[in-house]
Amino acid sequence: MLAGGLGASLVSRSPDARAICQDAPVPGRLASRARLPPPAHGRPLLTLLVTCGGIAALSISSAAAAGPGGQEAAPAPPAVTGPSQFAVGLRVLRLVDPSRTIRLARGRSEPRTLTTYLRYPALGPPSGTDLPNAPPAAAQGPFPLVVFGHGFAVTPALYAGLLQSWARAGYVVAAPEFPLESAHAPGGPDESDLINQPRDMSFVISRLLAKSSVGSAPLANLIDPAHIAVAGQSDGGETALAVADSRRFRDPRVGAAVILSGAEMSGVGGYGFAPGGPPLLAIQGTADTINQPRFTYAFFKAAQRPKYLLRLLGAQHLPPYTREQPQLAIVERVTRAFFDDYLKRSQVLQWLVSLGNVPAISALVADP
Repeated sequence: MLAGGLGASLVSRSPDARAICQDAPVPGRLASRARLPPPAHGRPLLTLLVTCGGIAALSISSAAAAGPGGQEAAPAPPAVTGPSQFAVGLRVLRLVDPSRTIRLARGRSEPRTLTTYLRYPALGPPSGTDLPNAPPAAAQGPFPLVVFGHGFAVTPALYAGLLQSWARAGYVVAAPEFPLESAHAPGGPDESDLINQPRDMSFVISRLLAKSSVGSAPLANLIDPAHIAVAGQSDGGETALAVADSRRFRDPRVGAAVILSGAEMSGVGGYGFAPGGPPLLAIQGTADTINQPRFTYAFFKAAQRPKYLLRLLGAQHLPPYTREQPQLAIVERVTRAFFDDYLKRSQVLQWLVSLGNVPAISALVADP
């Protein structure tokens, strides 16, 4: 039985499935990778595919499935998932973890501080801009929480469009600026601090849950503590995957993970990928030379179901998550559908494959 209770009528192997099988996954992170420089019609037919590793995958046929008399049997999937569209409020929080420190020049140290950009459903008409310190739409909450990790040598501001799309759809989205890997790091970005970032994500979760639980706080009762996801791109994706599934940093509060061009992180004691773990959505550009596709294919193969792989055909490392269209719009739609199903229980998985399969642009493999 497939997602949404839909049965498969055909068994086939598609060119996309063959391509995944031909890209032989390798265990773990095999070698150091180049790092990101500073930023510069008809109803689809669901088909069951047999892919490498025994994965039962959903795909979309371009042919229309007609009902009796040649009429379409069902409407096309919605262009935008989620029942609500909100204004987006933005608060900048300074979260200090006194139990950990960072080392600065000349041997100085200071408490580990995470400047965190918090977007949330707010009162007011929806728009494409952030509303600083806008009143939250608390009466329509609480809302699921998504904590997002940025890539090496950049800041969360680079991903503003993607993060806004999640907040507009009814999520509280926290994007911490990692103290030593961001573009603003004292002395320049230092990738050796990557191993400390999974605890940063868990710390942000704890602090935000505390702020939401305090009755008089501006964010009181805004966050649903039972529905939390982590997400990230590049090194931020490695950070999120470690929080979701590594043996050393696994945070049991996390109920879903979205990994954008990420990989397994070394030094975390391996990955459990235990049955019953967080559902996984992995997204990867097939022309990415910074995080090669094989790294994503490796952890996707190792992960337990439910899991989904969105391949952005010909896309590189950063543009599809920041500015490149139509790739960014596809990423927004697929991630929202994934969050809606696994955090809001909105029963939209039957549309996920349609949203992710765009001829010549993207292809989705699903193992729900």
